Amino acid sequence: MSITFISGKEHYDTVLSMVSSVKKSLWIGTADIKDLYIKTGSVTKPFLGLLAELLQRGIEIRLIHAKEPGQAFRDDFGRYPILNTALEHMLCPRVHFKMLIFDFDSVYLGSANLTGAGIGMKSPDRRNFEAGILTDIPDIVESAIEQFDSVWRGAHCLSCGRRQYCPEPIK
Repeated sequence: MSITFISGKEHYDTVLSMVSSVKKSLWIGTADIKDLYIKTGSVTKPFLGLLAELLQRGIEIRLIHAKEPGQAFRDDFGRYPILNTALEHMLCPRVHFKMLIFDFDSVYLGSANLTGAGIGMKSPDRRNFEAGILTDIPDIVESAIEQFDSVWRGAHCLSCGRRQYCPEPIK
């Protein structure tokens, strides 16, 4: 069991490399999501391309984000038809957590949104100052899974004070 402090470019190097190596599931929670790019070998491609590859391998992916992404993201989303059929996603305007849960056995918790300046491949001079932890400590992983899943299953929908802003209340 370990806990590692993650900052700066480590978000890109460490956290996104873990995305590539999941075996069965990836849950992503973020307040903001934009057209994020990654480098695979010598090729730069949209992060959505990586998610499409994972889905083609049979990986379960759930994505919760707080607001509709911009046009560039929507354009890239349309380039990968499997995202429309296999990616499980929902909008919740109250989500502000940033977490990635890898195969239910490790988790990133931090400040970085799923954006180029947050967790993506921006240059050091254009990257946000982010901080987070990466851990496989069971109590922390289980707590993150429960928080994510409680939003996913709509546990807060009936009493939500922002229900009028929700595009698809669960209950």
